[in-house]
Amino acid sequence: MNKLITTAIDYVNGSPHLGHALEKIYADVYARHLRRKNKVYFLTGTDENSLKTVRTAEQEGVLPEEIASKNSLRFYEMKELLGLSYNDFIRTTEKRHFLGAQKLWKACEKDIYKKNYKGLYCVGCEEYFKEEELIDGCCPIHKTRLEEIEEENYFFRLSKYEDKILQIIENNEVEIIPKQRKNEMLSFIKSGLQDFCISRTSKRARGWGIDVPLDSSQKMWVWFDALSNYITALGYFNNEKNFNEFWEKGETTHIIGKDILRFHAIYWIAMLLSAGLKLPSKIMTHGFITVNNQKMSKSIGNVIDPFELVLKYGKDPVRYFLLSEFKPTGDGDFSYEKFEKKYNADLSSGIGNLVSRILTLIVKKDLIGEEIIYFNEYEDYILKCNKHLEAFEFNEALALIWKMQKELDGYIEERKPWEITDKRELVLIFSKLVLALRKIAFMLEPFLPETSEKILKFLGEDKTKINVLSREMLFPRIKYD
Repeated sequence: MNKLITTAIDYVNGSPHLGHALEKIYADVYARHLRRKNKVYFLTGTDENSLKTVRTAEQEGVLPEEIASKNSLRFYEMKELLGLSYNDFIRTTEKRHFLGAQKLWKACEKDIYKKNYKGLYCVGCEEYFKEEELIDGCCPIHKTRLEEIEEENYFFRLSKYEDKILQIIENNEVEIIPKQRKNEMLSFIKSGLQDFCISRTSKRARGWGIDVPLDSSQKMWVWFDALSNYITALGYFNNEKNFNEFWEKGETTHIIGKDILRFHAIYWIAMLLSAGLKLPSKIMTHGFITVNNQKMSKSIGNVIDPFELVLKYGKDPVRYFLLSEFKPTGDGDFSYEKFEKKYNADLSSGIGNLVSRILTLIVKKDLIGEEIIYFNEYEDYILKCNKHLEAFEFNEALALIWKMQKELDGYIEERKPWEITDKRELVLIFSKLVLALRKIAFMLEPFLPETSEKILKFLGEDKTKINVLSREMLFPRIKYD
């Protein structure tokens, strides 16, 4: 079946940080896993039509398009940096997006009306808040004072869809993962849904953004604009093949941060219902990363740059830490000390040492070119690994692979092949080990694609023979000063 995997699209008022990398890696693992049996379209991109883009540009004395282009490129460069396999990168300043977003607006016109409005707006969230939602008069997310806005804007009749959305989420027509987040959305809906503002004046937007159809005095609210990227990138405006194959006839999984679930599970569903379009199948929400148990903040100076991290340690070690250290649906903490300890224990002394040990013994025992004797073992590991992947339990899947690695280390210690001289017995032992390494490489591919590829290259393409084409060190040990 056709599968669409999407991430949130990122604001371009700044450069990527480790939290952005985390989400893209989660989506990449899931997409790689699904590609084994499905046709997959993996979509990501940048959200460029926000007030934040305008204000950052004003502060730097440049045009918004300069800020958008510079930072969008940095987000795009994460593809190579992190080994991401996405099929498309959408920028919301592209023509295909403008036309598609305006088409969606028109499709929702029966539920759109205009009125005067006064409210408290957080530019960081790009959202209005009620007084009772504030903490000490500040945004609950950004801890900043809100701006009081009074103007005439367009509104969407969200209240009309309250019962329908409640039913959809209760019945898992759109599955929200984890269940805790589903319950949060149900509670929010039951408190009563209010119509929400979906435009701002062109004056307040400084002329930046997508015009409301037939009313250039108004720009689309950035979230109405941004959410539509999931279909505009697929060719919604022209009803192109990808839109029909992957949205209308396929299954969609949104992978997003827990802080923007309301937009996806409520606003986005309402917009799709209004437009008569198919709903997504799943919304998987992930947690946040702290650094030394503190929220990442420019003012504190603890923002982790993924480019610097990969340059220092490599892409697969970064992927491994983020995927194995904590549960995807929960929060996690990063520190360089944790990273380096995990690198040495799991990668250098773990999987890296196992591969090196097996290949070195094959050479020492002169087994290159021997015919493989086949063993049908470790299939249960693959089945269990796949189940964890389906459930977004990436840390559990990796723990399972590392359990197999330790089991193989134990097998080597038990058999002591360095003491064996009988060729037939050695071929039996190393046939089992080589076949097991191939299965580990297979299971590792969604998580650590470079490492998986290297292991298979070391073993050679001929699966009928024991071979060693290279003994390059997979993960050189980190030496402490």
